[in-house]
Amino acid sequence: MDYTTLGNKVTNSYIFKGSKHKPFLAPRGVFVANNMLFVSDTGQNRVFIWNSIPTSEFKEPDVILGQEAIADSGRNSNSDVSSKTLHYPSGIWSDGKRLVVADAWNHRVLIWHTIPTTNAQPADVVLGQPNFENNQPNVKGQAANPEANTLNWPYGVFSDGKNLWIADTGNRRVLFFDSIPTENFVEADKVIGKLNFKTRDYENNEPIWPYSIKVSKKGVLAIADTQFYRVLVWNNKNDAFSKPANIIIGQDNFDNAGQNQFRLAPESNTLNWTYDACFYKDGILVNDTGNSRILVFNDIPKENNKNADALIGRPNFNISSEFKANMHGTSSAIYWPFSITTEGDKLFIADTGNHRLVICDLQT
Repeated sequence: MDYTTLGNKVTNSYIFKGSKHKPFLAPRGVFVANNMLFVSDTGQNRVFIWNSIPTSEFKEPDVILGQEAIADSGRNSNSDVSSKTLHYPSGIWSDGKRLVVADAWNHRVLIWHTIPTTNAQPADVVLGQPNFENNQPNVKGQAANPEANTLNWPYGVFSDGKNLWIADTGNRRVLFFDSIPTENFVEADKVIGKLNFKTRDYENNEPIWPYSIKVSKKGVLAIADTQFYRVLVWNNKNDAFSKPANIIIGQDNFDNAGQNQFRLAPESNTLNWTYDACFYKDGILVNDTGNSRILVFNDIPKENNKNADALIGRPNFNISSEFKANMHGTSSAIYWPFSITTEGDKLFIADTGNHRLVICDLQT
């Protein structure tokens, strides 16, 4: 990779492709906790765990979830759904002791009370379904209305170690649990984006297609609202249950919803299919997936449509996913990154379109 395409905001960059025997295929989730690396190898229906951060291009995982062996990649292990299987896993959260995985196309979230130590280790808890053998949207099928304990394409999960948030993307809402559940099919305590648990109607000032949730140590909450090409930010996480977002990144107001604000090229304040965000120090990093770049805000914006302070992944703010460095392939630059996370000053990018991670140090 030509690491200069990442820009001068990062340094010491390297590529990680997972197992040499069967590398990543469209990884959509990455998370780090206690120096452990967790990756959703989404295209191959499995989650990998490394007990320490890999420093080379390839390293065999310590644990595989969703499959028995590194060669396996079938949907639900080419069998019926169970406590051991995965279908299109996406968002991941861990505190180094517990693990939560958004098993998106099984319409459920899986929880392990302790970090798994064996391949295909069964999950301890399932949310969104009454048991491990059911995987229909909203339990009864796509036509069924949502309930406080059902899910429909949950793509994102996050916890602060106590509370749990789930991006219930297909139901256009975020579910909130006062504590990380220890039993199956638990009802959520609150909902973000809806007046109640049973409605599907939505307004433009609500999350339209929430894909990920992040909460800062100071209690700021951010939702990557993919379908409206924006990130919604609440200065106080508790306000999200009853009030619209304080700030919109990527749009001027709640009614605007244009890709790059209907411009031919991106700018420092526009977004295109944003799938994730990540708090870093006093600011926020925004994963501008459709433009194959990450926008850097040194501080949490105090007004809508603010210009980013810096850029990762493109030579300048006006270059989109399609530029001359990608004319003969995408390997020289990041391409459609879906997920980002930080651990200290290190940035981990799920470079989904290139089937790899990019790991680098942030320049403070």
